[in-house]
Amino acid sequence: MQFGGYVNNRASSPATPLSSSSVDEEEDEEDEEAALDSSSTTSSASPVLNNYDSLEGGGYPEEHSTTNSPAPIPSTSPTSKTSKPFGYGYPTLQPGYQNVTPAVPPSAVQSGGSGYNSGFPQYPQQYPTMNQLSASLGGLGIQQPESLRPVNLTQDRNTLSVVPTPAPVPNLNSDLKRLNCSPDSFRCTLTNIPQTQSLLNKAKLPLGLLLHPFRDLTHLPVITSNTIVRCRSCRTYINPFVSFIDQRRWKCNLCYRVNDVPEEFMYNPLTRSYGEPHKRPEVQNSTVEFIASSDYMLRPPQPAVYLFVFDVSHNAVEAGYLSIVCQSLLKNLDKLPGDSRTRIGFITFDSTVQFYNLQEGLSQPQMLIVSEIDDVFLPTPDSLLVNMHESKELIKDLLNALPNMFTNTRETHSALGPALQAAYKLMSPTGGRVSVFQTQLPSLGTGRLQSREDPNQRSSTKGVQHLGPATDFYKKLALDCSGQQTAVDLFLLSSQYSDLASLACMSKFSAGCIYYYPSFHHIHNPVQAEKLQKDLKRYLTRKIGFEAVMRIRCTKGLSIHTFHGNFFVRSTDLLSLANVNPDAGFAVQMSIEESLADTSLVCFQTALLYTSSKGERRIRIHTLCLPVVTSLIDVYAGADTQAIICLLANMAVDRSVSSSLSDARDALVNAVVDSLSAYMSTASNLQQSALIAPNSLRLFPLYVLALFKQKAFRTGTSTRLDDRVYTMCQIKSQPLVHLMKMLYPSLYRIDRLTDEGAIHVNDRVVPQPPLQRLSAEKLTREGAFLLDCGTIFYIWIGRSCDNNFIKDVLGYPNYLSVPQNLMQLPELDNLSSERTRSFISWLKESKPLSPVLLVIKDESPAKADFLQHLVEDKTEAAYSYYEFLLHLQQQICK
Repeated sequence: MQFGGYVNNRASSPATPLSSSSVDEEEDEEDEEAALDSSSTTSSASPVLNNYDSLEGGGYPEEHSTTNSPAPIPSTSPTSKTSKPFGYGYPTLQPGYQNVTPAVPPSAVQSGGSGYNSGFPQYPQQYPTMNQLSASLGGLGIQQPESLRPVNLTQDRNTLSVVPTPAPVPNLNSDLKRLNCSPDSFRCTLTNIPQTQSLLNKAKLPLGLLLHPFRDLTHLPVITSNTIVRCRSCRTYINPFVSFIDQRRWKCNLCYRVNDVPEEFMYNPLTRSYGEPHKRPEVQNSTVEFIASSDYMLRPPQPAVYLFVFDVSHNAVEAGYLSIVCQSLLKNLDKLPGDSRTRIGFITFDSTVQFYNLQEGLSQPQMLIVSEIDDVFLPTPDSLLVNMHESKELIKDLLNALPNMFTNTRETHSALGPALQAAYKLMSPTGGRVSVFQTQLPSLGTGRLQSREDPNQRSSTKGVQHLGPATDFYKKLALDCSGQQTAVDLFLLSSQYSDLASLACMSKFSAGCIYYYPSFHHIHNPVQAEKLQKDLKRYLTRKIGFEAVMRIRCTKGLSIHTFHGNFFVRSTDLLSLANVNPDAGFAVQMSIEESLADTSLVCFQTALLYTSSKGERRIRIHTLCLPVVTSLIDVYAGADTQAIICLLANMAVDRSVSSSLSDARDALVNAVVDSLSAYMSTASNLQQSALIAPNSLRLFPLYVLALFKQKAFRTGTSTRLDDRVYTMCQIKSQPLVHLMKMLYPSLYRIDRLTDEGAIHVNDRVVPQPPLQRLSAEKLTREGAFLLDCGTIFYIWIGRSCDNNFIKDVLGYPNYLSVPQNLMQLPELDNLSSERTRSFISWLKESKPLSPVLLVIKDESPAKADFLQHLVEDKTEAAYSYYEFLLHLQQQICK
């Protein structure tokens, strides 16, 4: 796909339309079943079998039966243009299916497309387009939809809402809106899908999905059933947007095949009633989780296995990270996700690799040193990964001893590569999670690296070099690990350049995650030390899924061609995720391969098959339904700017690595210029010399400017190469909600909090101060401001801030007495303190990990970090927001 100057440069092969994937799945199913070891009763998993690529499609009990089931419905037919929409009508079905009383002749059922002649009204009567809506409302004197209100960006610069911007709601009827998937899990860049690729091309907007498939949920229907009902053709899981022809037949909302309703599905376990399949939880919830049967297993579910790999060189000892990590492990050992089979192991390394025998029965842990790093081997394979419960005392002894074992070391070398090879050999029989802690450039053995950064080029406005890896060792190792269901997570705690561009490959291609702590020191950098503590608490205790695969299906006519995130693409449409965690996000780019003229709705479905830490095979399903539109103005009406900018950011990272940073920046500018030019050309009454955007896209230029000022894409400002690469890694792997907080943080004034407009949460009053624009003109010396960047909260105190606020909230008599690096607020018994802490606690509750809090003053060293987030202001090397708008206007009027 080409868009806004972008050309797809991903290495992954182009995907075919996802609805056709079932062919491969069915062909491989017999092989899969032969690979299942149904007689195995051992508690540990058998060696990994590598035909996971088709597993998610397999296991349908009747897949190879020869019964006379309906044939797949052809995609086109003479009657399809006038047929009724496929996902429509079902939510209003009543018990007994009275609304299909007119007999449906077989020819009508089989006649094609998405239609069936069951007497339902035409789609436009229920879902008017924006043009129709505007026309029908015009006679009443009612204005057009808010999303299409023209905004003159150069005149109305206060485009930011005072409250957080919600995701746009698709233009569906109330039943479908109620049933639709939460945008927190599944979001599309366009909530109105263009009917054709040519219409999408005219809009100059990208089509793609943003996914947060394994996020923490407070409400998740979990279904245990002998029969998981799926379409026999495309393997879609039954969902709220299918159509029931009658009690015994349902039509797939992705490929339109008519399927039989299994007998077991006629019984509703919730109501304990029979004959109402449309009331089953699978068709009343767009997000569900199935407990999978053995048909979805290639081997007995693996135990939770955790291996920790620690750098113990002189550099690591100086940084002091080991005591923080070991203490965190000791605190959270019993909270590690798992069951009675959970296994754990430890490796340390400097110029040699050290293993630890923790076999039950030993009086103390036994260190085993392997100095043959060119051909590393496991000194005692059976006692290095041990049952956590049986060897708990030995594990605790080791964790208490480790921080002091290398205190006097003079080893300056780092044999990271050999240590990773050892970890791979140790984990291969089962799979699991490897957590690697590294503090410097690997210098010994395979995988060793040399410094590639020229500090004099950090502020260059020319091309940035070395954004890609220097060696393929770490990628190859990651792919080997992925094949054995092992993910590698990297914690980089460096004081100098460590070539993260190369090291990150170990996590990118094994479905791992990356944490980065620049200038880490346990004493001299307390902010990073506290961040490591908080990150570890979340990392060690959060939910985890093992040996996972994820497939995204979509309505016939749509296709997915590029994936973004940390994974391995095992086949054209299947992602291999050795581990999956609730903080991981993914993005996909899409195109429209065939006209959607035969349907009025399209659907997308994500299926995530994984093994829980308790050893259960589970399938989490998310299904999203969106309307199809035929006019350009309707496409703009449904634009989701936050999803668009997140998808473009992913594309820009790829472009930076495969081409150049300047190409990526140019493409982002082109994306805004092209889409706004296209919009302005659709409306004849707009002032062509002005910069006009529909209200739905009013924040598009602002978010692109904010993206330019991220470390990933900025130029002319001193930026360390590892910092730049880490930001790119975050963009590629964060869910939308976290990415937006990084891109455009939330700024609040907090020295004047009141109860006006406050909300009540758990008997607590939470003030709701308005959002401020990210500009220094919004800061006053008399005020105090909170900047929520997601993982860190800055509280900036103005030099003339009211002493009463400083005393009541910070606990100090005046501005001068507030110390540098104040990192927590005292609990004081006064209204200002209670309001401030209540508001901050409320913000924290919406985040997976507790952010670090830092109070800064004008003379604080961290002031520069705070100011760089004020993205609307001019810097030496970048436009202010107003200047950027004028630049865009100039480009459009060329």
